[in-house]
Amino acid sequence: MKFSLIVHASPFSAQTSSTAYRYAKCLLEEGHQIFRIFYYGDGVLVANQQIAPPQDETNLLTSWQLLAKTHNLDLVVCIAAAVKRGVLDDNEAQRYDKKNANLALGFELSGLGQLAEAIAASDRVITFGN
Repeated sequence: MKFSLIVHASPFSAQTSSTAYRYAKCLLEEGHQIFRIFYYGDGVLVANQQIAPPQDETNLLTSWQLLAKTHNLDLVVCIAAAVKRGVLDDNEAQRYDKKNANLALGFELSGLGQLAEAIAASDRVITFGN
């Protein structure tokens, strides 16, 4: 079965974001396909390469990056939500005259069209967060 996941939750405020990661990992272990993972709202904060959680906590950024690299996953970050929260790729940093980009490797900024495509292409769409 083909799934897409939508992650709304901040990686810092609740277990919802880490639940999304564990769910994705289990789907893949069970032989399912993940078409796309779309980060929206505070969920975009996971793609900030500057995050540095305490050593005794799971680093969701590196966990998602490894899972995506291993399984060739599409990690799409809503551009409007990301820019609003200061998560920028090189183009957006330049556009808004910011010194640095901070979008982590393996993540892509894009619009809601990517979400619509994921919904249309998937058998199931699971949302994590509000």
